[in-house]
Amino acid sequence: MRSRCLKYLYCLALALGSIVAAQAAAPYDKVTVVTSSTSIYIGKVTLHVAPLTRKDSVFSGDYKAKVFPYFFMSEHGSFRMKVSDEDLARVAKGETVDFTGEAENGGREARKITGRAMPDDATHGKIKVRIFVTEKIQLVFNTTYRFGE
Repeated sequence: MRSRCLKYLYCLALALGSIVAAQAAAPYDKVTVVTSSTSIYIGKVTLHVAPLTRKDSVFSGDYKAKVFPYFFMSEHGSFRMKVSDEDLARVAKGETVDFTGEAENGGREARKITGRAMPDDATHGKIKVRIFVTEKIQLVFNTTYRFGE
């Protein structure tokens, strides 16, 4: 009887631990990156990133890049940023973190991404995203991010 009670208490403790861990991670499962733009030769590129959802250390979602006045160069596709659990914990503590990732446009062209998150607090801050169109051509977007819905 006593061992049965200990088993129940152990199972209850495990269940509560997993619930607490899931609730702690939940605020960092989604991130919203504010739309931003950067200048190009006689024009501007505006980057719209849909809210990104985190799974297996990767934030992913869709993006649209609108090029003005060269509208025919606009593109859309998928966007992925790799952020480890350790780096996410550092961001939550207010520490600056570098990240990498990739984007793939509708024509299945890969784009390398690097960036830096500079937290203001545990839930939002500034972010610099560098997208490599080619090895020599890169677009730099300075904007803000916010965790949660």
